[in-house]
Amino acid sequence: MPITYWTFFAGWLAIIGIPPFAGFFSKDEILWFSYSSPYSHPILWFIGVAAAGMTAFYMTRLMCLTFWGKTRVPENIHPHESPLSMTFPLIVLGILSVVGGWIGIPHLIGHPLHIPNFFEEWLNGAGLKNPKVASTSIILEFALMGISFGVAGLMALLAYTFYIKRPELPVQFTEKFKGAYKLIFNKYFVDEFYFSKIINPIVEASKALWLYIDVNFIDKITYVITDFIKSNSLGLRGLQNGNMQQYAMYVALGVVASVTYVLMG
Repeated sequence: MPITYWTFFAGWLAIIGIPPFAGFFSKDEILWFSYSSPYSHPILWFIGVAAAGMTAFYMTRLMCLTFWGKTRVPENIHPHESPLSMTFPLIVLGILSVVGGWIGIPHLIGHPLHIPNFFEEWLNGAGLKNPKVASTSIILEFALMGISFGVAGLMALLAYTFYIKRPELPVQFTEKFKGAYKLIFNKYFVDEFYFSKIINPIVEASKALWLYIDVNFIDKITYVITDFIKSNSLGLRGLQNGNMQQYAMYVALGVVASVTYVLMG
């Protein structure tokens, strides 16, 4: 599956923020403004770097478990490349993963190369100017960029070591930190709490409402109305039996009643 692999490979490098792939520029801009903007705080930069490191780890883990290492595909299954309807969008996205970030090259990199930041200029033209960044040195900006890049690279290397070089390490960590592993594996039991405290009580309350309102009230009303209509229709049905003599009698009775009403009026 070469097309799937190489487009996924490009997407992996982009999302973990490796230059010159697209994700590097967006990540660097976010981290830079989170550090230098007067409306931000360096602690936000630290949180962003930590999140970028986690992204690099789990995306590299995804690459390792999907494409690298020993195969986990059953012998009777033969993976094959997708048709053009799938591979063409992958190719487009793969190319954008490589060059998409070039429309937003930071000033620090683009200015020496005489490459403008097209995306920032477009935002400025639309009146969406970035907040004024505090005056900082070029060395500091390069240093922060290097730190974020280094963290992403180290976390990617760590994931590769865990799942390719020494796959026994994750098992050892799991055994050593069973409590933390169980907590994280179960997503901090948010779903269990949500179901036990919100979803299940709503379901049980809905069942009670259905029993007492729908079954014992609405259904019974419809049954009473239905029975009333059915019982009355049995008597009225005899008036429409197709007997012409009976219809003539009804007409005669109607005429007599009408004449009587006129004369008495």
